[in-house]
Amino acid sequence: MRLRHIEIFQAIRQTGSVSAAAQLLHVSQPAVSKVLQHAELQLGFPLFLRVRGKLQPTPEALALEQEVDKVTESLQGVRRLAQNLRRAPGQSLRVGATPALALSLLPPAIREWTQRYPDIACELSSAHSRELVQNLLMREMDVALTLKSPDHPGLNAQVLAHGVLVALAPRGYWPEAELGKPLPLMALADAPLIGLSSADPLAAKLDSYLEAVDPPPRVSISVQTYSLARAMVESGAGLAVIDPFTALGASTATTCIRPLAPALPITLYALTRADEAPPHMLASLLDIFGTRAQEQLDRL
Repeated sequence: MRLRHIEIFQAIRQTGSVSAAAQLLHVSQPAVSKVLQHAELQLGFPLFLRVRGKLQPTPEALALEQEVDKVTESLQGVRRLAQNLRRAPGQSLRVGATPALALSLLPPAIREWTQRYPDIACELSSAHSRELVQNLLMREMDVALTLKSPDHPGLNAQVLAHGVLVALAPRGYWPEAELGKPLPLMALADAPLIGLSSADPLAAKLDSYLEAVDPPPRVSISVQTYSLARAMVESGAGLAVIDPFTALGASTATTCIRPLAPALPITLYALTRADEAPPHMLASLLDIFGTRAQEQLDRL
C-alpha cells in the first residue's frame, strides 16, 4: 500500500463512507473512489464491503489495520518534527517537568524568569521521565526537569541540585519528640507504606533501599505520581517515601516530614539536546531553577 492508499483507507474507516472521507480530506468523491479501487487492485482483495449503506472493513482490512496505524503514527511524528524544525529560535521557550517538579518547582521559577524576559513566551508541560526524553528528541520542548538521568547519547544532563528522599506521614504517626530527627531505616518495618509504581524511575532505588527492612513495609496501595502519594498520606492512608519537593507542598497541619537515615540521595537534572546549542536565555532559567530548588531543600 502507498501512503495515499493508507490515507484514504483510514479516512473511510473513520467516516464510514466514500463521500464523508472525501469531505474529511478536502478532495472529490471520485478521487477517493479511484484511489480505493487502485489500492484494492494492487492488494488483490477488497478492503470494504457495503452493508446497510455503509462501508464495512473486510477481514483482510482489519488484519492490515494495526500495521497501518503504526505507519500513520510514524508519519505524524515526522510532521511534528518538521513543524518543530520550522519554529524560529528565540520566539518561545518550551519547558517540561515531571509532575512532582511541575507543581512544586516550576511556578515560582517561571514567574521570576518571565519578569527578566517579559518578551519571550513560555510554554509549560508535565509528563513522566520517558515522555520528556521523547519530547526533547522530537524537539517538542527545549529543556526538561527530572530526577533521573536518561543516559541517552542525544541528550545532555546538567545537575541543578542534590537532595534526599524523605518520609511523609500523617501528623501524630510519630511522637512529637522525634519530629525534626532523621527516621531510622528500621522504623519502616511493618509500616503502612504507600508504594510507588514499578514504572517510576526511583522505585527500583527505593526497593533496594528497603530490602534490609524486616519485616518489610506493608504496601497495599501503589501510585504512579508522588503528588498522589502525598494526597494519600494527607488522607491518613499511610506514610510515603517521596521526593522532598512534593513533600514540602503537603499540609503541615495534617502531615510531617522526616529525612531518612541512612540518607537516600536524589539529583535534580535539566535535560537538553546534545546536538544543538540551547537558547541563550536558558542559562538564566537554569540558574533560577537551581537556586529555587536549593531554597526548598534547605527548608528540610
